Amino acid sequence: MRLPLPLLRQADFRWFYTGQAVSLLGTSMAPIALAFAVLDASKNPGDLGIVLTARMVPMLASLLVGGATADRFSRRTVLVAANTGSALTQGTVAVLLLSGHYSLFAVATLEALNGVLAAFTTPALRGVAPELVSTEQLQQANSLLSSTRNATKIVGPSLAGLIVAASGGGAAIALDAASYLFAAGCLTRLRVSSPIPPRSTGLLADIRSGWGEYRRIRWVWLVSATFCLMNLVQTGTWQILGPQLTKQLSGEMTWGLVLSARGAGLLVMSTVMYRLRLRRLLATGQLMSALGALPLLALGARLDAGWLIAAAFVAGIGSAVASISWDTSLQEHVPPYALSRVSSYDDLLSYLAIPIGQLSVGPLAHAYGGFRITAVTGVFYALAAVVPLSFAAVRQLPHALPEREPVAPAVAEPAAAGPPGPAAG
Repeated sequence: MRLPLPLLRQADFRWFYTGQAVSLLGTSMAPIALAFAVLDASKNPGDLGIVLTARMVPMLASLLVGGATADRFSRRTVLVAANTGSALTQGTVAVLLLSGHYSLFAVATLEALNGVLAAFTTPALRGVAPELVSTEQLQQANSLLSSTRNATKIVGPSLAGLIVAASGGGAAIALDAASYLFAAGCLTRLRVSSPIPPRSTGLLADIRSGWGEYRRIRWVWLVSATFCLMNLVQTGTWQILGPQLTKQLSGEMTWGLVLSARGAGLLVMSTVMYRLRLRRLLATGQLMSALGALPLLALGARLDAGWLIAAAFVAGIGSAVASISWDTSLQEHVPPYALSRVSSYDDLLSYLAIPIGQLSVGPLAHAYGGFRITAVTGVFYALAAVVPLSFAAVRQLPHALPEREPVAPAVAEPAAAGPPGPAAG
């Protein structure tokens, strides 16, 4: 049978995509499954907070090591090992829950290990796609993966709810473990041929070198710093004040519709991006990311439910373009030998801002009012999104380089990486 999408006719990418699709479905089920399983076993919401924190902190602490490892060794090997490890940790959590032997210490420890493994997975995933497809196909590959990710975010939670209701959270976590194992099996089929340059330096030196690469490529840290600011003001406001303020205006059901509308916008636009070709992909993505402010502004202005739902849909469209353009631009322009390390610094900066925002929004809302803080947050978010466009390094970055840059020499890493960072325009 002839597959309709050209990318899926390539055996290596087909195996990679199949593994990721199954793994993403399992991952989308895991948060709901884990939450209900821990709450049901412990009867204590505090246990759930400890388990979630136990996963997040080691992940943040290990991101830079994960990025350096993915640049130092075969990314396929790193991903196979990380997915196999995640299958073991999640599988053990499932056994503990299904057998009635729940222990906070054991589950928190296993989730901490799972967080460490996630820190190795994320940078390696961003680096492996350019090894499977040509530069001109990167946007299509990222669009296809993004479409699948967004679809699983819609299907996964509902499926998890059904499984939890029928068999308990442990069963859903067992399926998540099986999805990791399936993904590891698919990854073993990849024939990644990119040579890994031998290194005479240690892991810490690689991490420092990655920081140098991250700082040197101007458009990378400009946009990355912007994402940090946007996460700082948006995530906590949306996750904490969003449900509360929406309930005050139009009820709990509206919040569910708002989230569904945003998910629909993400899915629709990530599908459209498979065909859409843009000359200035990064600049377009950065401009579209400003649409994420619309739901905050609508909520802060106390608009009717219909306007809030429409704003959430448009915000989803903008977020899809921003995400795909960022991943594609990194893969096109950052040298392959440093891609995972640069990605790990970007992820670390973005993730660190989230808990700070979550902890700050409550006191700020108490002092100044939730609707006012939400409106101010929306304005700040939109401004932060468009500020990088004032720099030529971001505004003029081309899309789809005609040729991929060569792999670095064995010892000394080259100084040039993609287009040079020009002065502010």
